[in-house]
Amino acid sequence: MGVSLKAIDYGMVAAMALALIAGPGNALADSEATVLLEAHNRYREDVGVPPLAWSPPLAESAQAWAEHLAATNSFAHSAAGGYGENIWKGTAGAYELSDMVDSWGAEKQYFVSDGVFPAVATTGNWRDVGHYTQIIWRQTTEVGCGLASGQGWDVLVCQYTPPGNYIGQPPL
Repeated sequence: MGVSLKAIDYGMVAAMALALIAGPGNALADSEATVLLEAHNRYREDVGVPPLAWSPPLAESAQAWAEHLAATNSFAHSAAGGYGENIWKGTAGAYELSDMVDSWGAEKQYFVSDGVFPAVATTGNWRDVGHYTQIIWRQTTEVGCGLASGQGWDVLVCQYTPPGNYIGQPPL
């Protein structure tokens, strides 16, 4: 029996191998992690929820996924569960880290603060505020992010625990 070689995604295998070889050397510098954490916590402070703490295990996971996305020129959420996730992609070198988080935070303009998920957007579509609500979700306590570049793009992945955006729960 065995596995058909036709079924193997060689791009994914190569990307994961690169991530394993590169290891923590491609992780964010402490100063970059601080910028990302502070950007997240500004949005949380604005709505009166406690600040997030930085999670090295989440950062390691996010870094591996960011490297995969950059190497494969794809843009999709990871399949692993147990945490929330925001992903961002933009022209390499054109954006500051805080700009990347601010692109998610800009969704605040459509946020209904007294809503219960998924009825949390003035547009009627929770996806219009889903990145923002994950950032400010009251029960979320930790974040970790990874940044990678490839094929002309920067890719930022931030993962959160406990995850947010639960149906029937208020974000705040």
